[in-house]
Amino acid sequence: MENQTKKLNIAVFPWLAYGHIMPFFQVSKFLAQKGHQISFISTPKNINRLPKPPQNISDLLTFVELHLPQIDGLPEGAESTSELPIPKVPFLKKAYDQLAPSLTQLLENSNFNWIVHDSLCHWVPRTATQLGINSAFFCISTATSLAFFGPPFELLNGHPRRPEDLTVVPKWIDFPCDVKFKLHEVLSHQDCVDPDVSDFERFAETVQSCQLVVIRTSPEFESNSLSLLRKLYGKPVLPVGFLPPSLQENDPKLGDETWEKLKQWLDKEEENSVVYIALGSEVTLTRDSMHELAYGLEKSGLPFVWVLNNRPLVEEKLGEDIVPSGFETRVSGRGLVWRGWAPQLGILAHSAIGGFLTHCGWSSVIEALGLGKRLILLSGANADLGLIARLLHGKGVGLEIPRDDKTGSFTSESVSELIRRVMVDKEGESVGETVKSMKEIFGNVELNNECLNELNRYLENWPV
Repeated sequence: MENQTKKLNIAVFPWLAYGHIMPFFQVSKFLAQKGHQISFISTPKNINRLPKPPQNISDLLTFVELHLPQIDGLPEGAESTSELPIPKVPFLKKAYDQLAPSLTQLLENSNFNWIVHDSLCHWVPRTATQLGINSAFFCISTATSLAFFGPPFELLNGHPRRPEDLTVVPKWIDFPCDVKFKLHEVLSHQDCVDPDVSDFERFAETVQSCQLVVIRTSPEFESNSLSLLRKLYGKPVLPVGFLPPSLQENDPKLGDETWEKLKQWLDKEEENSVVYIALGSEVTLTRDSMHELAYGLEKSGLPFVWVLNNRPLVEEKLGEDIVPSGFETRVSGRGLVWRGWAPQLGILAHSAIGGFLTHCGWSSVIEALGLGKRLILLSGANADLGLIARLLHGKGVGLEIPRDDKTGSFTSESVSELIRRVMVDKEGESVGETVKSMKEIFGNVELNNECLNELNRYLENWPV
């Protein structure tokens, strides 16, 4: 831990989703290592899911529990998106908003210099300013996604007026770019939007009211988007690096029964020959789509490991027919279907894995590119996953499975063809070379720490 002349008291308040909480926790650990006092604020169940901080910062990183109010429509005991089907997420947002009095009281009674917060708690930066506390909005996604949504006044003045407005590249993008939504992604995301306060309103008010915007990216990957955001926002925008997970900290332990079975299977396969499939814990596909995906894997003829999370995936039910009848028997020997939790980082790090069929969650993408794996892109239809898929396709680190723009449907033939293009065909060699160069950016701890150090200097020396 470093000695600093100026110690800060920093509150950290993420959205109630594990994909948000972990990057906030990583930044918290880094800032505590710099000698700052960190109060990590969330609900009890989310805090209990976190690993214990290293012993040398345990006195500087403390957890503060706020109890989520029970509201109509929110299942009892639910405290995170991973516990909910998509249509129930708006109720979690309403409950999150009702944490405002408790958080305000905490801020009033503590001597905080900064609060690092998410985009959905649009009321936080205004409250912080009233209390003389600086606020930093931490975006756990890409700078290109933020650039796509444009300046706050556009969103607050009625853009987009129609779902179709989001299916074209916006007028303010000032560099070559083909990042835009498909219509089915826009329509599907509406299922998780709070009708009283839209996600656009939350995001725009957050950006408008905060002092500093921090993004989980690097200038080596998104320099154009970062430059554009500084123009659009008229305030400091800092890349914080990718926060790549430590394989040493997350390495599956010998003797772990789950990992031993998976490793034993992977050890028999040739280097870079296996496709790993994981659609995250919060992506919902219909039964028909799951079956088309399965048939596509079967037709590809390639070895694969498909992890099916125990969360409701198919129309809110995890039934026996989530994969087609007889599928597992037909692919036995070259395909492994794994139900339940699996150590993703350990799987991706295994030498047998050559490609990753992903829902395009940014954390999963960072893990894969940091380990040099080619991407097969099947974006989830919520949040900005579609934008991330277009960004990655454009960067040449993967190819996107073709889908119907209006319905999101896809065929087994398109899945099979795309997998082979990435893994076997000549085109895949180009993807592999690009991924190899990206590994030097995404997996470079020193490079990423430079961004974190810049954030630390900014916080310490504010106002600049």
